[in-house]
Amino acid sequence: MDLVGACRAFVSVSEHGSFTVGAAAARMSQSVASRRVAALEERFGEPLFERTSRRAVLTPFGRDMLPTARQLVQAADVLLHEAEAVKRKPWRLAVPGICTTAGLARLVAEARGLGVTLDLRVAAPAQRRELLHAEQVRAALLAVPPDDSAWRVPLGLAGAVDPGVKRVYLETLRVGRTSSGPARRVWIQPEDDVPHIRDPLTRLRDAVGLRPAQLVAATDLTTAVAEVFGTPDVLLCSRAQATELGLNWRPVGELALGRGYALAAAEGSPQHIEARLGGAVARCLGAGSGGSAGSAGTESGR
Repeated sequence: MDLVGACRAFVSVSEHGSFTVGAAAARMSQSVASRRVAALEERFGEPLFERTSRRAVLTPFGRDMLPTARQLVQAADVLLHEAEAVKRKPWRLAVPGICTTAGLARLVAEARGLGVTLDLRVAAPAQRRELLHAEQVRAALLAVPPDDSAWRVPLGLAGAVDPGVKRVYLETLRVGRTSSGPARRVWIQPEDDVPHIRDPLTRLRDAVGLRPAQLVAATDLTTAVAEVFGTPDVLLCSRAQATELGLNWRPVGELALGRGYALAAAEGSPQHIEARLGGAVARCLGAGSGGSAGSAGTESGR
């Protein structure tokens, strides 16, 4: 028996003195109200109403039970109201700074269409972890190795001038003995200054004989892009970023590099959010979703 529904019918009928009017006020049919009250009476083993042709009059037992039944209905209404309020509570989410304003706006709009209100906090990789651990956000898109990720973003090198090749090999940036110009540099933006991206690139730099200063971790993306615009330097970035910045993007010839992202929650599991918003997050990041290894390989192989 639906105890709350039965008590709701009982309370409404008692307040209006009529099964017809009470049922309508409780937004149920008269037959449903009658069945629910009858079930309640059977459960209690006592009649709640003295039924006449015109009115439903409480029995002494019904009068004694009414205050408690009313409290139960009110508590159920409060519970339902709180549940709706919790569902509308913003989901504070820490996101990467590489997402465009348009991409973030679309993510918020798509989430709203699915009944999720997002409150975004843009932060660098280390800051996103700190925000999550301090519980200043409910969840964060963390930078993780691609093999551990739900979303992957292939990386390559982009410059102001079309290189005229399908791939850019780091060894071609090596300074020759007779070269008189400045050494070309590879700029790493803050989003990619993480061990699983920086360390393989550093090892490759050393293996092909580049100078240490040819691999530079920028303090911000604007500084790095300004250097690329004004020099032969290149920026480590995604194809989508290169397109947005008007740069010519190519995969790295010697190795496949990629960003990986995983959604982590301060409390509980974020799986329900990932399931509902996984596609929207992928579009915002410019990534393939579901940890598909093929997405990175396809982009890198062009």
